[in-house]
Amino acid sequence: MTREELKKYRQASFEDMNSWFADGKTTQIIVGTGTCGNASGAQTTIAEFNKIVKEKGLKDVKIRSVGCMGLCSFEPVVEIVAPGMEKVIYGGVKADKAAAVVDSIASKTILKDMVVGGVSFKEDKKASAMENAVPTFNKQKRIVLRNCGVINPENLEEYIARDGYKALEKVLFEMTPETVIDEIKKSGLRGRGGAGFPTGFKWEAGYKAVSKNNIKYVVCNADEGDPGAYMDRSTIEGDPHSVLEAMTICGRAIGATKGFIYIRAEYPLAVHRLEVAMEQSRAKGFLGKNILGSGFDFDIEIRLGAGAFVCGEETALLRSIEGQRGMPTPKPPFPAQCGLWGEPTVINNVETWANIPVILNKGADWFAKIGTDDSHGTKVFALTGKVNNSGLVEVPMGTTLREIIVDVGGGIKGGKKIKGAQTGGPSGGIICESELDTPVDFGSLIKLGSMMGSGGMIVMDEDDCVVDVSKFYMDFCVDESCGKCSPCRIGTRQMSMILDKITKGQGTMEDIEKLEDIGSAMKACSLCALGQSAPNPTLSTIKKFREEYIEHIQNKKCPSAKCKDLLEYSIIADKCIGCGICLKHCPVSAIKNNEKGEVMAGKKLPWKIIDPSKCIKCGACETSCKFKAIIRK
Repeated sequence: MTREELKKYRQASFEDMNSWFADGKTTQIIVGTGTCGNASGAQTTIAEFNKIVKEKGLKDVKIRSVGCMGLCSFEPVVEIVAPGMEKVIYGGVKADKAAAVVDSIASKTILKDMVVGGVSFKEDKKASAMENAVPTFNKQKRIVLRNCGVINPENLEEYIARDGYKALEKVLFEMTPETVIDEIKKSGLRGRGGAGFPTGFKWEAGYKAVSKNNIKYVVCNADEGDPGAYMDRSTIEGDPHSVLEAMTICGRAIGATKGFIYIRAEYPLAVHRLEVAMEQSRAKGFLGKNILGSGFDFDIEIRLGAGAFVCGEETALLRSIEGQRGMPTPKPPFPAQCGLWGEPTVINNVETWANIPVILNKGADWFAKIGTDDSHGTKVFALTGKVNNSGLVEVPMGTTLREIIVDVGGGIKGGKKIKGAQTGGPSGGIICESELDTPVDFGSLIKLGSMMGSGGMIVMDEDDCVVDVSKFYMDFCVDESCGKCSPCRIGTRQMSMILDKITKGQGTMEDIEKLEDIGSAMKACSLCALGQSAPNPTLSTIKKFREEYIEHIQNKKCPSAKCKDLLEYSIIADKCIGCGICLKHCPVSAIKNNEKGEVMAGKKLPWKIIDPSKCIKCGACETSCKFKAIIRK
């Protein structure tokens, strides 16, 4: 495809997509089919919609598959765009509710009990239904996620209709490598993989680097491994072409002709959609030889990772692509100077790449005005944990944590008190409730003993134990350490053992000091960021929740009643009706009638008791009791 052919193709794609909204006849039933949606039954819902539409002979109804809309706790999610109706998003649309949705379109009514969050759908007639889904979207700004939940990720024409490959065209025919790099530098974009290194400076280093064999590489880090994080996966599932376009732009800017996308094999849907997008791009001339007739050659390969968390570290990732064991190497030299097979290599993560086409289309000045002086643009978070509206969110840098959790996330489940939020996954720290008015940017989070990380944000309530959380993250780091350097290999194991002692009521006050000493040594001496940051969750909780560690050690009690070895289950006699349901669910027969077989006044059966010598503290009794007669303390 030549540049002139692209212009005609773009115009035709735009007119075709715009006709769905402008013809006044077509109704769109838009179903989110990211991993979260599919796991909740989205594909079955689509099949049911197709069946009903066919049976009813509804020729003006178009059923569309899109990526994740970000409303993960409401899946399967369906957006309705119909003539004579306001746009609306429904949540929990299983196959058995498809008929009701179709009937509501015919009668031009809204199924208010199914509207996401039960919110008003007439806030802004010009806005999309997602933007009207207050409060879930009212403080978001979608740049990275601009196409997620909007286009069919397996349809190139829909990407083209929304300015797809327009930035690449501009770079190939209107800009020089130097001006491209200057624009990225001017935007202030910093890497979204965790370190926050200025993207433009990285590209400049790759451009200036000298290759012995006249070979340079571009790499996409899609090896997302933080517990609770799925930002990169969802971005690829919803908008794979944005990553391909950005990598090709970088190839042009630094003089590379080859790119690699390193993605974990546990992301089959993302891999599939990348493969489809790459095939489409090659067919239309956006990848391969002589791109758009410019004389520039660039192609991309996918390399599957086996799920090693350490391969998220850039040098370990590059070794894995080379076919070696994924282990970090000392820096300098940095990959931009000496990367894949010893050649200059620019590596960025998925979110960073997804920003590039927008920056070049709208300009660096536009992007730089978003966010804070230190951190420009937006940040995508996977908001999970004890929050009402868990899902994928994108907010301007500088938005406070409280705004994200309360205004976007809808607050804490069950009206319980917020304890804090873990940002940065195993590499970050816990930010307590009193710090939630801190703006989200690179510098502010580091000052609090945490970090931005790739974007996982796990919210905790009053029932969460910080010692138990710290142990979980440390155990994760023990498993994921590559073992190359002793500070990480030995340090993570030692800290895990100490934390295990404390959660079992076997700790001593000296153990707190040992945790701090080992953690400090690891931060100072570990080879890569995994070991350097692994102590962060523990050190931050010791600093901010020291009294909980002391309670575990001195009083052998877990204030949150989470540490299994410190729990004690008991039955409240006047609440127990003696039904015996708990007895049936107990796997070790630890529940029996009270010793005297007494019956409470007004009840027919003896109340039950728990034999602590038999109880394995599994919690099955508490879960099964409908009368809340069983407590743990």
